[in-house]
Amino acid sequence: MNTATARYAGQLRTEATHVASGNVIQTDAPTDNHGRGEAFSPTDLVSTALGSCMMTVMGIVAARHELSLVDSTFAVVKHMSSEAPRRIAQIDITFSLSAALSANDRALLERTALTCPVALSLHPDIRQNVVFLYA
Repeated sequence: MNTATARYAGQLRTEATHVASGNVIQTDAPTDNHGRGEAFSPTDLVSTALGSCMMTVMGIVAARHELSLVDSTFAVVKHMSSEAPRRIAQIDITFSLSAALSANDRALLERTALTCPVALSLHPDIRQNVVFLYA
């Protein structure tokens, strides 16, 4: 079974549908690559998927250890290469998690995040800079 289907909507936009849920994601080319930047670009989705995957696997481990990650957040900065070919060169992710987490819990969650499936699937030339803040 397909995971997703997609169609080209014209003007450098796509609409992808998640088959199981029917949820739709639209993409637009970024303004620095002939687009209008009115939606996530495909490379924005890749970068955001890294943070989402890290948060999801941390959530799985947190539930197993009866820890709460509710209201935890992350921010993503994507850096494109300045030389050809155009590609993601670096992804910076900053997580904001509860200061109430113990040192052992922090280490467990950080280790879990850094070994998420997306992190392990990205090309090793893409630098992944991940920061964990506890407040």
